[in-house]
Amino acid sequence: MSSESTQSKACCDTPAVVSKGYKPKGDYITADGLKTYATGSKDAKRGILVVYDIFGYFDQTLQGADILAYGDKEQQYQVFMPDFFEGEPADISWYPPQNKEHEQKLGEFFSSKAAPPKTLPRIPKIVEELSKSKGIESWGIIGYCWGGKIVNLSSQQGTSFKVAAACHPAMVDANDAPGVTIPYVMLPSKDEPRDDVEKWEKGLKVPHLVEWYPTQVHGWMAARADLEDAEVKKEYERGYQTVLSFFHKHLSTNSKL
Repeated sequence: MSSESTQSKACCDTPAVVSKGYKPKGDYITADGLKTYATGSKDAKRGILVVYDIFGYFDQTLQGADILAYGDKEQQYQVFMPDFFEGEPADISWYPPQNKEHEQKLGEFFSSKAAPPKTLPRIPKIVEELSKSKGIESWGIIGYCWGGKIVNLSSQQGTSFKVAAACHPAMVDANDAPGVTIPYVMLPSKDEPRDDVEKWEKGLKVPHLVEWYPTQVHGWMAARADLEDAEVKKEYERGYQTVLSFFHKHLSTNSKL
């Protein structure tokens, strides 16, 4: 299923995952007019843009951003997570939908605030602004669930990114794959349709890794991660190690914007 090794001794120093009451290491800035979580060494020349899931800022997602920033003392990143939903994310109680009302609200959210054409044009502007203000010379992008779709569409011809990651991605479409132009790592959960992911992978023409997490639910690396569960915590940590290893290999400061 993969064309990459997941092993990397560089990721052995990933910070211990905090199960409850996480205190983020970063702070908030403004990028393209959006409140943006910013974390990592300000001396780092490599940046990662995080596209959260539809539930917005959750401790589990903020902790993930901090892991990406500080997970390897020798290879650090500046990491940025814009609030694309501007303080009005989806309610986590809607998913998985328990009734028709939840289904309706989710559908409305995906067709309005989460419609990709609303988010996609902002990403190059954010990258350009942060490159200038923060001294970033090369960029990676990671997205969760809905954010995985945004990453797929942001990895096409003309992208400013050098490497991409999608964790438990939503709306996986084989038609997106041939246009992907940068190395790509995808971490599906047990809830992603296997046929969709396999068809997508077959269409890729770039170095890539698809690594399944068959014990985990959709959302385990972001808002829906129950980090008090030992198995979830272990796989959450392994997922971030895998992403970091892939980014270390493919994101070089020699590849400037």
